[in-house]
Amino acid sequence: MSAVTRGVIALLDERPAGAFAAFADAVEARGYDSLWLPELFGREPIASAAHLLARTSRLHVATGIVNVYGRDPHALAQARHTLAELSDGRFVLGLGVSNVEVNGARGHAWQAPLAKMRATLDALEAVQVQSVAPATPAPLVLAAHGPALQRLGAASCDGILTYLMSPAHTRRSRERVGPDTQLNVVCALLAEPDAVRARRTARAALAWYLGLDYYHREWRKLGYTDADFADGGSDALVDMLVGWGDAAALEARIAAHVDAGADRIIVMPIDAMGAKPRMTTLDAVAPAR
Repeated sequence: MSAVTRGVIALLDERPAGAFAAFADAVEARGYDSLWLPELFGREPIASAAHLLARTSRLHVATGIVNVYGRDPHALAQARHTLAELSDGRFVLGLGVSNVEVNGARGHAWQAPLAKMRATLDALEAVQVQSVAPATPAPLVLAAHGPALQRLGAASCDGILTYLMSPAHTRRSRERVGPDTQLNVVCALLAEPDAVRARRTARAALAWYLGLDYYHREWRKLGYTDADFADGGSDALVDMLVGWGDAAALEARIAAHVDAGADRIIVMPIDAMGAKPRMTTLDAVAPAR
């Protein structure tokens, strides 16, 4: 990419349809280039992306990520092709294997992540969708933290996506994928200068992730230990996961990832999710501010 861009990722399943679409409008108005839709147990992200693409005019809408266990390669190829055409190239297909806990809850038998994703990408490449070709194909982005999946993403996709990782991990990721693969980094942020309030809010927002073995294994590679995962997460772990403070502190966290090699910062605004959302963090680091 010629310049570092900023997107937004937020879990918006608690918002009714009108508020859900209004959030996309607000993200677009603030100058962010993209909105990334996670998939857990709420709204279906591809259908949601179609709705938001129809409402917006400039914003790229991405699945961030769609779980490949839930769709065969034909369905993925058709969705990618269709939304790229209908949105004039504003759709991004982000794929991932999620984790064993999510897939177990969805009734899927867990497979080795590298083999599962390689088979999916090979099959996806072979599908020929029989409809009007989009003028601009939808980029394909792979969620990947470890070296094997990241190298697969560099070889077979347009970019990779990392989530809840440190600038040190961003640097390692850039070294693995080389200079030409787009590196999209989710950066959790909170515009809150008080350390006690910031950490309390961050722990509550990320409690589910803090309990997952998958993330424990990834964070151990960054130097954290079992003691950091106890009691809602140590201050050191929470401070790595969420950049908090005033606007200057938030920009410093973004700059650390950019200096480490990020092409796109995907802001995860801790205060914009849940039942009582605020736009304070998104306003603080908005490209159009």
